[in-house]
Amino acid sequence: MPRAEGRKNDQLRPVKITRGFTKNALGSALIENGNTVVLCTASCEERVPFHLRGKHCGWVTGEYSMLPGSTKVRSPREAARGRQGGRTMEIQRLIGRSLRSSVNLEALGERTFTVDCDVLQADGGTRCASITGGFVALIDAINKLKASNKITGEPVIQQIAAVSVGIVSDEIMLDIDYSEDQYAQTDMNFVMTEHGKIIEVQGTAEAKVFSLDELVEMTKLAQAGIAELTDLQTQALSQ
Repeated sequence: MPRAEGRKNDQLRPVKITRGFTKNALGSALIENGNTVVLCTASCEERVPFHLRGKHCGWVTGEYSMLPGSTKVRSPREAARGRQGGRTMEIQRLIGRSLRSSVNLEALGERTFTVDCDVLQADGGTRCASITGGFVALIDAINKLKASNKITGEPVIQQIAAVSVGIVSDEIMLDIDYSEDQYAQTDMNFVMTEHGKIIEVQGTAEAKVFSLDELVEMTKLAQAGIAELTDLQTQALSQ
């Protein structure tokens, strides 16, 4: 099947990361990944969860939400239903785990960073965009505390990003959008470091099983995509 915008199978959608998108948040980034748009903001509280109190260790967590107008059919606010859905909880746990892997928690001091990822427009890959943009927002926040000498040393241990890879019509494709995801035989999400080392992999054979050779090819394609995304993160953080 032909891809939107004439993309090749190994091409990302156009990606733009705007650092410092909001004024009040300690750190923020707007990430536009094709037609998927996510606002990531990072805040900091001078306290940690109960299980970390007195351990001279910080914490990083994430929250995720899709705004009602982010999809073609209105998505009701989960707050109005009184509880979060299973998908939301699963995604925000993934965001938290991924971002924690990028920092030395002990170097943060006893403080909690919360990265809120709000999907303004959804066209597939929202969790990956949240992690990629969330990293920029988190580092922006950490850098501001370093500048004010609240954090000393360098707590960031590695750069991270996330990207999807799928098999659609028996072809392996990087960064699948919603139209492709609907027909995907396999849908995978890779969270990796800037050097292509794996942090987490989520994968499902939805319509047809895949081989070990295909898994290796998908991993290599993800590594190439991650390299591009981390370059864009670096550019955003240097501006």
